[in-house]
Amino acid sequence: MVRHMNNIKNLPLVNDASRRNFLKLGGAMGLAAAFAGSLAACGGPAATTTGATENTSPINKDLTIEAGISYALSTGFDPISSSGATPMAANLHVFEGLIELHPATREPYNALAAADPKMVSDTQYQVTLRDGAVFHDGSPVTAEDVVFSFTRVMDPANKSLFSQFIPFIKEVKALDAKTVEFTLKYAFPGFGPRISVVKVVPKALTNFPFGSDQLKSFDAKPVGTGPYKLISAVKDDKIVFEANQAYNGPMPALAKGMTWLLLSDAAARVTAMQSGRVQAIEDVPYLDMEGLKSAATVEAVQSFGLLFMMFNCNAAPFNNKLVRQALHYGLDKDSIIKKALFGNAKPASSYFHEGHPDYVKAKNVYGYDAKKAEDLLKEAGVTSLEFELLTTDTAWVKDVAPLMLESWNKIPGVKVTLKNLQSGALYTDRVAKGDYKVVAAPGDPSVFGNDADLLLSWFYAGDTWMKNRAFWGDTPERAQLVDLMSKAGQASKDDAKKLTGEIVDLVSEEVPLYPLFHRQLPSAWDAKKLSGFKPLPTTGVSFVGVGRTA
Repeated sequence: MVRHMNNIKNLPLVNDASRRNFLKLGGAMGLAAAFAGSLAACGGPAATTTGATENTSPINKDLTIEAGISYALSTGFDPISSSGATPMAANLHVFEGLIELHPATREPYNALAAADPKMVSDTQYQVTLRDGAVFHDGSPVTAEDVVFSFTRVMDPANKSLFSQFIPFIKEVKALDAKTVEFTLKYAFPGFGPRISVVKVVPKALTNFPFGSDQLKSFDAKPVGTGPYKLISAVKDDKIVFEANQAYNGPMPALAKGMTWLLLSDAAARVTAMQSGRVQAIEDVPYLDMEGLKSAATVEAVQSFGLLFMMFNCNAAPFNNKLVRQALHYGLDKDSIIKKALFGNAKPASSYFHEGHPDYVKAKNVYGYDAKKAEDLLKEAGVTSLEFELLTTDTAWVKDVAPLMLESWNKIPGVKVTLKNLQSGALYTDRVAKGDYKVVAAPGDPSVFGNDADLLLSWFYAGDTWMKNRAFWGDTPERAQLVDLMSKAGQASKDDAKKLTGEIVDLVSEEVPLYPLFHRQLPSAWDAKKLSGFKPLPTTGVSFVGVGRTA
């Protein structure tokens, strides 16, 4: 028996796993009108804003969009391996999956898929490609390109970080030139929105060994099917895009092109916004939010983005969960958020942030309790605790870290020092070698998707974090966690809710890696010149469905 799904909101993930009301987004202009209601449906992200109204002036497609980008160009653009914040944001405009999640609303819509996936059975789906879809080089998109795009991600030899998000796919094959069939290892309710993690690439340009000149060329100047073509990218300078005139999908470019200035210096971004050199910037420094409101609309959107604390669970006494719990209780998070982030974060009361559709309050909520921290250390037999806290050199993390030390060093017998490291050096030179005790670092897997299974999988599934970084992978509790996550990923609505609660309780008890707080992400833009712009609840910036009016 073949079951048809006539609208993306009927996908099982929506009705069962995520408990959200998704919209089918049929076009860029229709999307703009849906933004206000859809943000509320997503759980109502907290925000501070100037209260500017939506720009309803006519869009001029002959104008270009200029933006100030915070993060460096740290990787290339090939979507099998690209993971840096800036190339990931660029790829939102350059590539498409069969299904896409809108960057701002996180709502799924059919992109390269002509219609919703057709469920043949619980473990078999068929997807038809939209008519006339072509790559940026003019070549038509075929089912063979789609099959190749998935199999190259799934191939263990390619070591794609995205493979961990689609472990349920057993086989992908072409039924004809425009139809792809997916066979699953087991029923997975979130199939439709989850396959958005795989972007479709032209087989003719990417079917080469890693390290080959052909793949290096593609990585530097990618070819996708998205609304914008990437023209050039110069490290520490800018990325230039132009509209894809051959695009016939639901999210056409509304500007002639885009220029993204790579402004890692916060003062430079703020100055560019104040001077009118750009129409939008991401990652507004918290200190500058109020002052910038005289020149732009400024909004901080509640995100999943977190500062987590991770322990080397092989190193005594951090192999004792009581010591890990003590350090969580020993942090005055409210004071830290107020002083370092000007109130733009919420202390973690769960793995998920409040307002997320999968939020469930954890059994252990680590409010500030210095006495309890002291008692837990005594219970663990620790009378003297000295260690070095390692953090990334991210600007806001560097503001937070000294305040963490201030809290901990008030606990009798505790003495903590601090070292900031560039992210690559932190993970490669110290963490991967087990040469650390405690790390505080930012993370945000919600750039890949927003459902509970994906967000939990990033840190707690696979070997990367739990086995090779936190060194907690071989514990009985980790085995219990993996079992619960496997069951939750395949469960119906009510069972998934219950299992998610058990998972959150377990990680809040063991805390090998656990959030301290979830941030609000501030963006600024010129509401008189941009129509349809919305700040993202994830790292990055998006101009999908955004146009210039002046």
